[in-house]
Amino acid sequence: MGAADIADERAGARKSLVGRVSLSLPEALVEELDLMVAKRGFASRSQAVAEILTRSLAAHHYEIGNEVMVGTITLFYDYLSTGVDQRLADLQRAYVDEVISSFHVHLANHRTLEVLLVQGPAHKLQAIADEMTALRGVVSGNLQVLAAIMPPIHPFIEA
Repeated sequence: MGAADIADERAGARKSLVGRVSLSLPEALVEELDLMVAKRGFASRSQAVAEILTRSLAAHHYEIGNEVMVGTITLFYDYLSTGVDQRLADLQRAYVDEVISSFHVHLANHRTLEVLLVQGPAHKLQAIADEMTALRGVVSGNLQVLAAIMPPIHPFIEA
């Protein structure tokens, strides 16, 4: 895919059509929605409802389990715990097809926050997150997924 193809793809994404849906909701729910729109700074109710639906659909795809998704694994760990950083690095290498990149920052009190960008079937991403979170020294971990996929990082050449 060349630069022109990418530009055409981006232009197409900006021109995506919008469908209309009419909702009938209990008044109390509309009031709560309006409060959320105001508090979170959404431009409209539609924008807020679209975000809620996006999250709900991501959860639905996650439940299906075989859908390829993109997401993050966020880990919080004690870097003084013997070998935790090496064990996490080893797991990232073991799952090189799913772990796209990682970023970490050292915090106060011997703690590290690490965020991994991951892509793959939801059930496999959850298994990776569970394996990392279960390591001695990891205080907490969380997988967040979206029903989307990344474009190929490198155009593979067929022989």
